[in-house]
Formats: sequence, C-alpha cells, structure tokens
Amino acid sequence: MKKAIFLDFYGTVVFEDGENIRKISQIIFDTGEVDEISEIGAYWWDEFYRMFVNAYGENFRTQRDIELQSLTKTIEHFKSSADAEKLSNEMFDYWRQPPIFEESKKFFEQSPVPIYIVSNIDTADIKVAIEFHGLKPEGVFTSEDAKSYKPRKELFEYALKFTGLMPEEVVHIGDSMSSDVKGASALGIDTIWVNRSKRSVPERVCAVESLLEVFNTEFFK
Repeated sequence: MKKAIFLDFYGTVVFEDGENIRKISQIIFDTGEVDEISEIGAYWWDEFYRMFVNAYGENFRTQRDIELQSLTKTIEHFKSSADAEKLSNEMFDYWRQPPIFEESKKFFEQSPVPIYIVSNIDTADIKVAIEFHGLKPEGVFTSEDAKSYKPRKELFEYALKFTGLMPEEVVHIGDSMSSDVKGASALGIDTIWVNRSKRSVPERVCAVESLLEVFNTEFFK
C-alpha cells in the first residue's frame, strides 16, 4: 500500500470554474465587438496558456497575475468595456469558496494514509478554500511554493522533498490527463485519473469515477 496521497484540488476535490468562465465570457460578449461567444474563450485560453507555460523559475508569475493579464488582453482584443480587475476578482472569489464534490469530505475522513494537496493555484487562495470546507490535509504544496506549474516536474519534486517520500511511495490523484497523470508519471509517481465524465480511458491508466473508488484500486490493497 502507498504511504501517502498527492491530491489535486480543483476539478478533483472541488468543482472547476467552468460556469464562472461562461459568465465572464458573456459579459465580454455583451460589452464588446465579437461575432461568436466561443471566440472569447478560445482567445482568453490562448493568452493564458502562453503565459502559463513560460511561468517557472525566475519567470514565475502567480495565477492571479496571469489570469488578470490574460483577461485584460482578451477584453482589449474584443474592444469590451468590461472591468478586467473586477471580473478577475470575481473569479478568485469563486476559487476561494468553490462548491465541493459530494464524496470529497468522506474521502479525507476514510483515507488510510496522509493526504497532501498538490495544486497549481496560489497558496493563499487554496488555503482559504480548504479551510472553507473544513478539510484537513497533512500538507499543502502549490505552484507558488515551487515557482512552477504542473505538468512540469518541479512541483512534484518539491512535494516529494518536503514529505521525505520517494516517487514509488505515493500516488497522485487528479482530473487532468496532462497536468496530473502525465506530469506525475514523468517522475515515476503512480497516478489515478478521476474521470467523472466517463471519457474513454487510455491504456495503462488507472481511472475512477469517484474519489471513494480510489481505495478499491491496487494501490491500497
């Protein structure tokens, strides 16, 4: 059995912010010059991702900074009168009090090993969200700590260093194939993909549809 769990947070323990992104896109659509609302999300994501992949080491930038800058560029691109800072703050208000998946609290209560949160969100924001839901992880490791975002290796290395654990002693659980499964696997960490939408499962990937199914996998027998 594994000695510890590394656990992604957004999309795994609590809901992602898809609805909030749709709301913000609608505001930009209503106040800007654009033919299709889908163009907004595509442009916004491209801007965010470009900044995100280059944010590591000396070039690291927090999620708040990247989100505000990408949103500002999106609003300017579509000639919208929306207030970027106001909309960005609303997004982070959501991230600080996100709705939680039904089984998440039971997962923490029933885990036979320590759980460490490993997340790309900024430290202060995720700690507020964890406290809001009364969760008790053994520790919290963020991109802001490691100055690097998943799927890069530095955040996983940071978590291993501060727990004193070897890659083979932990399992990383998350909802993203790229950030969680591929990112952790690159360091030799076993992974479990949380596949709530019941997508096709790639070969050799351990997948569950609920966090409570994790304890029925080979890693906890």
